[in-house]
Amino acid sequence: MDEVLHYAFSRQQRLLKSADFKKVFEKSYKSGDRYLTVLARANGFPQARLGLAIAKKQIKLAVMRNRVKRLVRDSFRLHQHTLAGLDCVVLARQNLADIDNSTLLCSLTKHWRVLAAQCKKS
Repeated sequence: MDEVLHYAFSRQQRLLKSADFKKVFEKSYKSGDRYLTVLARANGFPQARLGLAIAKKQIKLAVMRNRVKRLVRDSFRLHQHTLAGLDCVVLARQNLADIDNSTLLCSLTKHWRVLAAQCKKS
């Protein structure tokens, strides 16, 4: 039988502790463009985990920050199987609030692919 892929985003797939964030910040692979910087590191778990660092300084309005976080989580949820075994942290840049949803999703897809390839090489 075919294995059914689940696309949920559970609590186990979130980076919650500052120690987990520090590990990713200390030693990680990086992919960036003018909107985002995405860091990734092997985590030793079967599932991928996501951490968000979307600062108020970078995106002033809460509505815009929440939109960005929602889109990042959704993109991660759809690509979690290619990112299995990685801890990822997404950092916002100043001009992120100005882009539309499709541009943000395309940017994230590119970052997920780059990071998955980099981490598989090592």
